[in-house]
Amino acid sequence: MIKNVKYILTGAVFYSCQIYAQTLGVVKGVVKDKSNNESLPGAVVILDKIKGIAADLNGFFYISATEGSHILECDLVGYKKYSESISIKGNDTIVVNIVLKDGNQLLDEIVISAGKFEQKLSDVTVSMDVIKPALIENKASQSLDIIMNQVPGVVVSDGQASIRGGSGYSYGAGTRVLMLVDEMPMISADAADIKWNYLPLENLEQVEVIKGASSALFGSSAMNGVINMRTAYAKDKPQTTVSLFGATYDAPQHAGYKWWKGTSQTQTGVNFSHSQKIKNLDLVLGGHIFNDEGYRYLETEKRSRFNINLKYNFKKIQGLSVGVNTNMMETRGGLFFLWQNADSVYFPQGLNIQRFTNQRVNVDPFITYFSKKGGKYSLRSRYYLTNNTNDKNQGSRAELYYNEFQYQKRFKNNFTMTYGAVYMEQQVIADSLYGRHTGKNYAGYAQFDYKYKRLTTSIGLRGEYNRIDTSYTRGYINPKIKNLPFQPVFRAGMNYHLLEYTFIRASYGQGYRFPTIAEKYVSTSVSALKVYPNQNLQPERGWSAELGIKQGFRLLNFKGFLDIAGFWTEYQDMVEFAFDIYGPKTGLFYKDKEYAGFKSQNVGSARINGIDASITGTGKMGPVNVTTLIGYTYTNPIYLNYDRTKDTLGIDGVNILKYRNRHLFKSDIQLDYKKLSVGWSVRYFSFMENIDRRFIQSVLHEYNDIPHGVNWDAIPNTYILPGLKSYRIQHAGGDWVHDMRISYQLLKKLKISFIVNNVGNAEYSLRPGDVRPPRMFLVQLMVRI
Repeated sequence: MIKNVKYILTGAVFYSCQIYAQTLGVVKGVVKDKSNNESLPGAVVILDKIKGIAADLNGFFYISATEGSHILECDLVGYKKYSESISIKGNDTIVVNIVLKDGNQLLDEIVISAGKFEQKLSDVTVSMDVIKPALIENKASQSLDIIMNQVPGVVVSDGQASIRGGSGYSYGAGTRVLMLVDEMPMISADAADIKWNYLPLENLEQVEVIKGASSALFGSSAMNGVINMRTAYAKDKPQTTVSLFGATYDAPQHAGYKWWKGTSQTQTGVNFSHSQKIKNLDLVLGGHIFNDEGYRYLETEKRSRFNINLKYNFKKIQGLSVGVNTNMMETRGGLFFLWQNADSVYFPQGLNIQRFTNQRVNVDPFITYFSKKGGKYSLRSRYYLTNNTNDKNQGSRAELYYNEFQYQKRFKNNFTMTYGAVYMEQQVIADSLYGRHTGKNYAGYAQFDYKYKRLTTSIGLRGEYNRIDTSYTRGYINPKIKNLPFQPVFRAGMNYHLLEYTFIRASYGQGYRFPTIAEKYVSTSVSALKVYPNQNLQPERGWSAELGIKQGFRLLNFKGFLDIAGFWTEYQDMVEFAFDIYGPKTGLFYKDKEYAGFKSQNVGSARINGIDASITGTGKMGPVNVTTLIGYTYTNPIYLNYDRTKDTLGIDGVNILKYRNRHLFKSDIQLDYKKLSVGWSVRYFSFMENIDRRFIQSVLHEYNDIPHGVNWDAIPNTYILPGLKSYRIQHAGGDWVHDMRISYQLLKKLKISFIVNNVGNAEYSLRPGDVRPPRMFLVQLMVRI
C-alpha cells in the first residue's frame, strides 16, 4: 500500500535545533517504503529527539551532527516508527538509508478530507469511508456514482447523492453532498450538481467519504457530507495502465420491456493512464472513451475525456512547487426522465427524449510552499466550464471561478492550525432556461486540531457570504441573532484511543446551503412536466451529531475494523423538490394539468436519526486473501412540523421524508488466490415509503365535477406516472441487487476479468419512473506496465 504523500508535511517536522559549538559530521540518506521501494517525501528524521528535518521531495535527508553516539529516528503517519543507534567519528559522513514498514493497513490509512491535512483514519473525529482504485478496477465501474452506491449509507439516485438519508430527489439542481476533486469543489456553477461521468477515474488515488455536516470546513453544499476524490501523482517508477472492455445488456425479465431487435444492446470503452517523474517535473495523464447504446429507448451516450496533471518541484528553492491540473470531456446522447407506463418502463413519455451535447473543462493552477519554519502556504484555483446544448433550445453556459488561499502549520506537540480564505464566482448564461445571473461567494475559515496522548480534538469555524444578483446572505444563529452579513458555522469533534485497537469518537457540525441559480430561476419542461422557478427560496440550515466507535480486530492474518455510529441530523427551512399544480386553478382538469410540475420549496423542519455500522478488512485466511466492505444503515427521516390536514404533497398519512430508504445494506467481498480472483457485491434498498402524492393519485381527485364511483384508472392521461401505484405494491418488499466478478492474471502485466452486474436480472428503481438496467455481461482486459 503506497503511503507516501502528495505534499511534504514539513509543518509537523521542524523541531527546534540545538546549536553546537562545532559540527563535525553528517548523517544523510533516503527514506523509502519497504513494500514498494518508493521514496517517502515528508518523513520526519530526528537526531537525539532534538534536531529534526523533513525528507525532501525525493525522500532525501541531511543532518549535521557532533562526534559520538546518537539515536536516529524516523516517523511518518501510517508507518511504524524507525529507530537506530549510530556513531560518528570526527568529521565523517555516514549514509543511513531508512526503510519504513506499514502500520495497521486499515487503521493507519491516510486521509486528508476530515481536517484538510494528512492524518490516520483511526484518528479522525467523524465517520469516514475510504475507497481505493482496486474496487473500481475490479468492478469495471465507468462512473463514480456506480461505485458510490456500493458505499455503506450512500445512495446516488439519478445523479443525486444522499448520505444517511440526508437528501431526497432533486432533478439536476442543488446537492447537500459536496463533491471535491483534490479538495476543491467540482460542482457546476448553475445547478451546483455533480457531473459523475466527468470525474477522471483513470487517474484516481482514492475516494474519501465524510458522513455528516461539513460546512465549517468546506462551505455551502456540504451540509450532508463530502465526497473527496484525490487524483494520482507520479511515483519513482513510471507506470502505464490500459484497460479495454465490452459489455452487453441481457433481455429484461418482462418481455414487454425489450424494445431492441436482435440479441442485445452493447457498451464499450477504453481507459488509459500514465505517470512518471521527469527530473523535477511530475507528469500524470489519462483518457477515457465510452460508448453506450443504452437499454432504454432512444437513450444513448458517447463520451471522450482527457486529463493531464503537471507539477514542478523547484530544486533551488526547497519546498516550492507549482503545477496545473486539467480535465476535459465531451458527451453526446439522449436524456431519459420518466417512463411511458409501468408496462413499458424502458420507453420514455411521449416516445421522445432530449438530445444533448455537453462540453466540460476545468483548469486548476496551484502553488505550494513549505517554509523552513514549518509553515505550509498554498494557493489553489479552479476554472470550471460547463457548456450544454440540446434540441429543445434550452442550452446553458456556466463558468465557476474558485480561488482558495490556505496557511497551515503543524507543531511538534501534535498541534495543527489551518487558516483559509475563499473567493468563488459563478457566471451563468442561459437565456431560455435560467436567464443571465452572477453569483459571488466569500468565506474565511479556521481549523484547530490537537492530539494529546490518546485524545484527539478538533474545532472548526467558518463565515460565509453569498450573493446571487441582488439576493444576498442574511446570516442566522437564533431568533435573537439574525440578519447577519454572513453565515457563521461551527464544528467540533473528539477521538479517544481507549485501547490498542479501540477508538471512540464524538462530533457535532453545523451545515447550511444557499439556493442555486437553477433552483431559483429555472423554467423548463422535462417530458410532459414543467419545472418552475422560485425566486423566494431561502437557504436551508441544519446540524448533525454522532457518537461512534471503531474497533480493530484480527482473525488469523485477516485484519479489519468494526465501525458503529449513532447519528442525529436536523434541518430548518429544508428545501425539497415538490410536485404540484403551480398556476391558476380553473377547476377544469384539462386546463389545470398544464400547470403540473416541480418547484423547489422550503418545507419546514426535519429530523433524521439512525445507526450506521460497517465492517472493513483485508488479509489472508489460509492461502486466500480476503477483502471486505460491508455495511448496514437504518434511518428514521421525519418532518418535525408534519400536519396531515395541511400536507398535500406527500402520501396521505405518511410522516416520512420523501424519496428515502429506511434500510440500506451493502456488501462487497473479494477473494484472491494466486492468479485467480473472485468477487461478489450485494445492495439492498428498502421500500421507498413516501413520494410525491400526485405520482400515484389521479389528478381527478381535485375535481368535484367528476361523477362519484368513476374508475379513474380507466380514464387516460389522469396519472402523471401511469401504473406507478400498482408497481409500488409489487415492489413493497424492497430490492436486492447482486453483482459477481472473476478475474485471472494471464501474465505478470495482463489481467482478464468477466463481470456480471445484476446477476438475478432484478427489476428495480431508485426513484419513481426510472427503472435501472437489466443484467449485464462485461469482459475487461487490463494491461499494467
